[in-house]
Amino acid sequence: METWKLNLYAAWVGCFFTGLGMSQILPFLPLYIKQLGVTDHASLSLWSGLIFSSSFLVSAIVAPLWGSLAVRKGRKLMLLRAALGMAIVMALQGMASNVWHLFILRTLMGLTSGYIPNAMALIASQVPREKSGWALGTLSTGQVAGVIIGPLIGGFLADHVGLRVVFFITATLLFTCFLITLFTIKEGGDQGG
Repeated sequence: METWKLNLYAAWVGCFFTGLGMSQILPFLPLYIKQLGVTDHASLSLWSGLIFSSSFLVSAIVAPLWGSLAVRKGRKLMLLRAALGMAIVMALQGMASNVWHLFILRTLMGLTSGYIPNAMALIASQVPREKSGWALGTLSTGQVAGVIIGPLIGGFLADHVGLRVVFFITATLLFTCFLITLFTIKEGGDQGG
């Protein structure tokens, strides 16, 4: 099998797990915040908004840095950094003892992000020009499928195994993403090679 095809399939699974992992905890995040001691309705709304948005805000701020590093140090290295970083921070979120811990960890989650954009850039740099639209469209379906299925699975798991356990399950998925990237994805400059 051609390297770019193998990379595409591995990156698809990585993007699926990343999308799944990022959206899996969203349905019960306010319940987890309440479990951490925030019971007043107004405070709960405020903390939910802050904690939900903090990772996305930080991710937007650091995205150019990760993109620049990917060009200099390699996209695979950035994929590995993102997957392992997200797995560690996600597991730590399951151990948060108060709302401030969760807020800091969600902010760190934004700092460790970048798997999906780097996967897109890696595939775009390797796929033959005539197949680039198909390959990038296919890769996008991985993230979208994960984001769509994540809340359903997260809500189901939260109901059946508990809120904290879902963070550890999600961390395991993200660590699996790290392993798939480490052992499957090959980085090379040739298109179609």
